[in-house]
Parts: sequence; C-alpha cells; structure tokens
Amino acid sequence: MLRRVFEKIDRSFTLIEDWTLLLSVCIALIVAMANVLLRKLTADVNLYWSDEVVRKTIYVSTYIGCVVAVRNRSLICIDALPQMVPGLKKPLAFFSNMVVLGFSASMVYLGGRMTALMYQDTYARTASLQIPEWIFYAVLPLMGVMMFLRTLMVVIDDWKEGSRK
Repeated sequence: MLRRVFEKIDRSFTLIEDWTLLLSVCIALIVAMANVLLRKLTADVNLYWSDEVVRKTIYVSTYIGCVVAVRNRSLICIDALPQMVPGLKKPLAFFSNMVVLGFSASMVYLGGRMTALMYQDTYARTASLQIPEWIFYAVLPLMGVMMFLRTLMVVIDDWKEGSRK
C-alpha cells in the first residue's frame, strides 16, 4: 500500500521536476541568446527584461534542483568518514537525512510565511515585468514539501534495504 503511494508520488514529482527544469533552462537560454543577438546585430534594440527572466529561472531551477538531488541521492554528504569507519555509514546517512528533513520543514514554514507576506504586499513586483513576487516565493514551500517527501522516501527505502540484509 505504502509502496504504491510512494510510486505515484515519485512519478508525479519526477514529471514536475523534469519539466520544470527543462522549461526553466530553455526559457533562460532562449531569452539570453535573443538579447545577445539583438545587442550584437542591432545598434539600439535591447531586451531590458532579459536579465530579470534569467535570474528568476535560475532561482526556480536551483530550488527544484535540490529536490532532484534528493531523488538522485546526490546531495552533499559525509562520505570520507564512512569509508574509513564502515560502521558509521548508516548513522551518518540517517543524520544527514534528518538534517535535510529539518531544512525542508523550515523551508515549508519560513517560505510559506514569506510567500504570505509577499502576497499581502500589492507593491511587491519584479522590477521589469511587474510579476507579483509571491509567485517566486511560492517555490520555497513547494520545494520544501517535495524535498521532505522525497527524503522520507529515501529514509524508508534505506530502512527497508537494511532490514532485508
């Protein structure tokens, strides 16, 4: 039962993560290239908003990339010590996962509060395109929830793998 729920969450999150990263990188690349080409090929045409778009897409891809790093088990971790003392591998992995759970919970709480504050401030808009800032702040709690669930899935997978041995 739990395995099927985790498989559905995994498939849904993977779809969201992959498409978000693909679209954000493509948008940043196209906008940056268009601005460079317009600056080089014309004397007076410039996309004044291109830097803002690139900054915001990097922001989104960084936070969604954190969730992908948990999925791929490629977050920064303590790996030299367990190689020297193999008995520390499981406790350090557990500690690392607990730190990630704490971080993701704080992102949900603090990111949610910051999103609510930006939502209430009608003047909080991006400089060039006048997009409400709360939209970008909403990435924080979203990433926190996704990261929390992904980490729980990793912890449970590690626990089940350890109990099979």
